[in-house]
Parts: sequence; structure tokens; C-alpha cells
Amino acid sequence: MLAASVIGTTLEWYDYLVYGTFAALLFNKLFFPSLSPLTGTLAAFGTFAVGFLARPLGGIIAGHYGDRVGRKSMMILTMLLMGASTTLIGCVPTYDSIGVAAPVLIVVLRILQGFAIGGELGGSVLLAVEYAPPGRRGFYGSWPSMGAFAGLFLSMLVAIPVTALPDEQLLSWGWRIPFLASIVLVGIGMFVRVALAETPAFSEVRESGTEVRLPIVEVLRRSPRNVLLAAAAYIPNNVTTYIAVVFMLSYATDDLGVPRSLYITAVLIGCVCGAAATLFFGSLSDRYGRRPVYVAGVAAVALLTFPLFWSVGTATPVFVCAGVTVFFFAKGAILGPQGAYFTELFGTQVRYSGASLGYNLAAILVGAPTPAIATGLLAWSDGAIWPIVLYVVALCALAGCAVWFAKETAHHSLSPAGATKAPAIAE
Repeated sequence: MLAASVIGTTLEWYDYLVYGTFAALLFNKLFFPSLSPLTGTLAAFGTFAVGFLARPLGGIIAGHYGDRVGRKSMMILTMLLMGASTTLIGCVPTYDSIGVAAPVLIVVLRILQGFAIGGELGGSVLLAVEYAPPGRRGFYGSWPSMGAFAGLFLSMLVAIPVTALPDEQLLSWGWRIPFLASIVLVGIGMFVRVALAETPAFSEVRESGTEVRLPIVEVLRRSPRNVLLAAAAYIPNNVTTYIAVVFMLSYATDDLGVPRSLYITAVLIGCVCGAAATLFFGSLSDRYGRRPVYVAGVAAVALLTFPLFWSVGTATPVFVCAGVTVFFFAKGAILGPQGAYFTELFGTQVRYSGASLGYNLAAILVGAPTPAIATGLLAWSDGAIWPIVLYVVALCALAGCAVWFAKETAHHSLSPAGATKAPAIAE
């Protein structure tokens, strides 16, 4: 069961971060060669953002059928669509071959990828949490969240040999390899998920005949506050990931002169520490609650944003690696309790819809524009980093306050019991 949920988030983050990595490094040359370097980078980040536009729709549709028909069928469908769209990106001809049709095809495939991912994350997390034994939901829910670091690790691992290729080979065929490799993860994921049984919580709903006819309508009617809370809670994960990986990879190599291989190595080391931290803090949230662990993580990430930029700016290997590693370790305190927390905010009959909507609202409002915003702020400030740091800190403060003033959810039951709203929030 844990393997089935982890493989989904691993594939999700692998796909998105492979795209983000190569959008940052190469897509301005491959698909927008007629634009200036800055404008081309902004255009490449624009195609990155487009994928987020389809995420809410994917979350709504997958959430609806996941709450009506079952978690398993949606998990299989989203994985197939996600893997297929990523693989096809690796087959798209460049601008030099087919002109403006090239970026158009990229945008279409990004929309399909975003649609699939919009339905994947909420399902992967609740799959793990609904199977968890009593008192262990935080630890079980941290496994799919840990998949974010696993996907990032794999994307960087593939990027190392690919980006080491001579520029001519990299721009002609090398950049396609990471996208085509996505099919391997899809094959593994399908093998695991097809054999998986439906979760006990949803099986209870189906056996009792208490499914909700329109889950998305019901969750918005009964629990709008919880949807907004889930969206706010997901903001720090979105903004810090896309700053520390997508934006920083371009900024460090193009503006600071940091060797590409050095920053990728730092991210790989950080992923290992971040993954371990995610499992540790997820388990810790079972003992001390979701709120204190999460808020401490948000505060740590906010405080470490400036040191991250400073350490990378030194271009010294030990400082670059240390800055990224410590930052990712702090992110583990956000990701650890997050999976269980989102699941506990909603009743079984509307859980897939509610969690997916929360995830995807944050993704489209914050995750999508963050690399472009950071690039624009850097240009506006003539290379100063303080506007970007303030941007990250402000969003972290918003999320931390939202969770701090919410109720604790760690100890309420996930049993359907005919309710569509989590008891800890409803009372």
C-alpha cells in the first residue's frame, strides 16, 4: 500500500521537476530562440505555469469519481495520463524543426500533465492515511509526502549525466532522455497499483451506500473553511520547492556562476536528508499533533530562506551543499504532517474532492507563478535577492498563521459514520 502511494507522488514530482529543470536551463533555446535570454526564460517558465491551470479541473474530476467510484480506479487513470503526457514531451520537435507549433504542443502536453497531477496527489496521500493503523496516520501519510523528495532526487540524478553532455548533443537529443525515462516509473506504478485493494474507509462507505452524489458541491457547502485551510497549508511546500529547485537552478548557474553539477549535487544530498526528515516529523506529529510540527517547519523554512541564497551565492561547495541540505531538512517538518493533516480535514465521502481542491488551489495560485515571479523580482531589483526572500517569508507567514489558528486534527476518527466533515473542525 505504501509503495502504491509513494510511487504516485514520486512520479508527480519527477515529472514536474524534470520539466522545471529543463525549462530553467534549456527551453528558452529550444522553444523560444527568437526571444532575448531573459524573455525566453520567462516564456519557458510560462509554459511551466500553464500546467497548473488544469490542475483544479483534474482534482475536481478525479476527486468526484474517487469519492463516488473508488480511490483505486482514479489512481490508475491519473498515473497513466501523467506518464503518457510526460513521455510525449520528450518527443516534441523543437522550434527549429516545426516553428511555433513546437511551443504549442508543449503547452497542450503541459495541460494534460497538470490535469493528471491535479487528481494524483490528493489520492496518493489519502490512500496511505486511510490504510494507516490508529495512532500512525502521520507516519503513514508522510510516505507519499516523502515521494516529493524521491521524485526530486530522481530528476536531479537523471539530470547529472544529461546536462554533462556537450551542448550540441544536449540540445539535439540529450534533453529528451529524462522525459522518456518517465515510462519506467509508470510501469512500476501500474504493476503495484493494479494489485491494490480499495481502502477500508471507502469500502465502508460503499457497503453502506452512503456515497455523496456531488462531492465537490458538498465539500464546498459544508467545509469551505477546511478547503481554504488546506490550500493555505500547502503554500509553503509549493513556493519553497519551486524557489529552491526550479528558480535557483537557473539563478545559480546563469547569474552566480555556480557550476551546474555542484548545485545538482547539493540538491541530491538535500533530498536524502529531506526524505529522512519527512518520515521523522510525520511520526513526531502522531505524538505531538500536526499543528506544532507544521508551524515549526514553516518558521524554520522562512528563517532559512536568506541563508539559502547567501550560501549558494558563495559558490563554495561546502556552503552550497550545507545551505541546500539544511533548507530541505526544514522542509521535512512541513511535508511530514501534511499528508495526514489534509486527509483529516475532510470526511470520507468527500475526502478525495476536498483534499484535491485544497492542494490544487495552492498550486495554481502560488506554485504556478513562483518561478516567473522570482525571475521578475530579480530583474526589477537589479539582481538583489531581498524581494524574493520577502516573498517567500510572507507566504510562509500566511500559511503558518492559518494552521496555528485552526483546530488540531490528529486524534479524531477517520470512520465514515455518515459524516462529510471532520469532527475536529466541525464542532
